[in-house]
Amino acid sequence: MSALIRYSTPANTLADLMDDFFGESAFESAHRELTNGSWPRVDISEEDDHYLMHADLPGMDKNEVKIRVEQGTLTIEGEKKAERKKEKGKYRHLERSYGRFSRSFTLPEEIEEQRIEAKMNNGVLELKLPKNERAKRKAIEIKVN
Repeated sequence: MSALIRYSTPANTLADLMDDFFGESAFESAHRELTNGSWPRVDISEEDDHYLMHADLPGMDKNEVKIRVEQGTLTIEGEKKAERKKEKGKYRHLERSYGRFSRSFTLPEEIEEQRIEAKMNNGVLELKLPKNERAKRKAIEIKVN
């Protein structure tokens, strides 16, 4: 039996026990990554005047993704549709994920929510989260007398 990365949720724990008992291919586990609250995977970086967030959404179109801000919380949600052909035979291993997803982030107070920009390119969602003027890093020069 090969090593697997396992996500710790009650539903996944039961599925893991069943997989261990019946073998890895007994129960389809493709939905696990979408239901454990950590999908999509996100990178966040900080610049002087904004934060930049990249979320990997492979195979998804911008029309399948919804982004909203409510009471200081940014939520990315959507649904990844299953695109499987009915074939003869059985799947031995299935890792392609599908299903509804939602991931939320608490925004820092310095974000100007009404100026957030979003774009999608080749399955990568990019969000630009501008900081307000007070939060922008400013350098001032102090003269020595």
